[in-house]
Parts: sequence; structure tokens; C-alpha cells
Amino acid sequence: MLRILRNMADSDNKLIREGVRGLRARLPPGWQVGELPFEQALLSVDALAELRAPDGRTGVLALEARARVEPRDVAALVSRTEALRSTRTLVLLAPYLSKLTQERLREAQVGYLDLTGNVRLVVSTPGLYIEAEGAREDPERSGRPALSMRGAKARRVARALIDRKVPPGVRELATLTHVDAGYVSRVLALLDKEALITRVGHGRMESVDWPGLLRYCAQQAPLESRGEARTYLEPRGLSALVGRLVKSDERYALTGGLASEVFAPTAPVRLATVWVRDVIEAAKRLGLRPAESGANVLFIEPDDEGVFEGAIQRDGVWYVAPSQAAMDLLTSPGRGPAEGEELIRWMQENEEKWRR
Repeated sequence: MLRILRNMADSDNKLIREGVRGLRARLPPGWQVGELPFEQALLSVDALAELRAPDGRTGVLALEARARVEPRDVAALVSRTEALRSTRTLVLLAPYLSKLTQERLREAQVGYLDLTGNVRLVVSTPGLYIEAEGAREDPERSGRPALSMRGAKARRVARALIDRKVPPGVRELATLTHVDAGYVSRVLALLDKEALITRVGHGRMESVDWPGLLRYCAQQAPLESRGEARTYLEPRGLSALVGRLVKSDERYALTGGLASEVFAPTAPVRLATVWVRDVIEAAKRLGLRPAESGANVLFIEPDDEGVFEGAIQRDGVWYVAPSQAAMDLLTSPGRGPAEGEELIRWMQENEEKWRR
């Protein structure tokens, strides 16, 4: 039984009860979560609980219940509970925590548990580590349309923010991206909520967490969800494909590993990923064979031509901008995600070479 330590709404009491029940279900055999005397309460959190190991060693969990938590809320939570975290393990309980919120909590070394099964708890004394994955999307949001980075217009706004050293204002973003200013404002409100931009004064942008924004866009809109993708075989190898693309009149831009190789080379590239205006026609003109297995070419016809924005030409070959390549790699097959993170590291160390 867990004692609630201060006046709370019934919904918060219920959330703590359900959260502790979920924690008990995750504990190894012999571990327990028990009640603490009221006089030990710290009024800066919603509840305290004792964690007891099979050998009798104990630790204290400071539980905070929130009906809804956005990534931008994490910093305030950490600041408010800083004093108690030196002696107690802070655990946030919520109905649902987004992937980005979970990442912010991990970075801040705050434990969490949501009612869909997303759990992370690290306790030094007694030693305990629990991590599990639950729902990737909020079950309560089904049926309610919500703005996200799945939309092509939203991704255009994101790319404009990522690629520029000085964050543009709403009107400038609208002009740069050919997107209505009202929609731009909604995108910025979403990114503010997700703690991916910092605003000062009357909403003016001060900074952009561009690595976080790249990962967020990739997570919300995986590569092959952004257009029509087909796989092909080029039996003469990737260099032959690139050579024919250069001589063709196709609208194309290499992405994935071939684009990353220009900036942050890693392992040899085995799959050519290419944005083309018309997949079927391009494959036909280039003489590629459709292939489901053993393919070495992935052609994608984009749902929005924003993928070509900022493309660069090297030795006659067109490549997507580094930000587009990183976004594409993070959800590409094989070693793509690792190559994407390597490219982001290069981008962080060489901002002057790609940000305008």
C-alpha cells in the first residue's frame, strides 16, 4: 500500500496507484514497493515509496504524477526537484510519455513509468535497473487529428530551421518554404511544446535544437513513408548507376550512404538511395531491373520536392543537403541509422560548412 503525501486530485491518486501497481509487476522476484511513514514526506513531490531488495537493503522513490507531460516540461521538473534527487530516485508517472519526452527524462537521469508500459528505472542503492518499451503513440489521441512532422509542409519548415544559423521568423519561414504563415505558427508551437526550439520575449526564436529536430522528423516520418519507394538491381555496380545519372536529364539527388560519404565516410556503401521525380520512368530509362531481394538501388519518388532543397553538386553529381541525408539515414535499412548518427556528429563539428 502506498500513502499519498499531500492533497491531490482523485485522478492523480489513481495514477499513482496504477503506476505503483505497474512497477510491482516489473520488479524481479523478492523485490517489494512499500509504504513510508507520512512524516518522511517531501512536499515537493506527490508521494514517496520504499523500494526493498530481497537482502533487506532499501531505497526511496520520489513519485511525481502528471496527467500529461511534454518534452519542454522536463527541465522545470528537474529544476524543482533538484534538492531531493541527491537522496531519492525521482520517478515520473503518466498515462503516456512520448519517445522524445522519454529521451529528455533519460538525459536528465529521471526515472519514468507510463501506463502503456514504457518504463525506465535506475536505482543505485539497492542496485536495480528496469527498462521496457510500451506504446509508441498515445492511445488517447486515436481519432483526433493532430499536427505532426509527417506532413510535407511541416518538414519543409523543419529543414529551413535546421539549415539556418539564425532562426528565421514566422514570415520569413513562410516565404522560404512557400507555406502559409498560420501553418508555420502551428508548427513552431508544436516544436516549442517538444522543447526543440527556444523562444524569448514575444515568441521570437532564440535557438533550435537541430540534432533533436532531425531525429524527431525521422521518427515521425520514416524514409519510405515520404514517397513511393521501389528497389532495383544495377548489376554493374553503384558507380555505373551514378555515371548514368550524371549523363541523364533526370531530376535526382543521391541521399543515404552515398550522400553521407561526401561529408563523413564510414563503411563502403552497398545500397544507392536516390530521390527521383518519377521512379518508374527513371528506372526504365536507366535500364534498372526491379528486384525485391539482392537489390542495390532504392529509388524514392518524393511526396514533396522539398527533398531537393539545398541540394549540392560535387564532380557533376547531385547530392541532397546534409540535413536531408541525415534525416533519411536515420530510418534507412541496414547500417543507415548508425551512419545517420555519424553524419550528425560531423554536422555538429562542422556547422560552418553546411548551415547558411
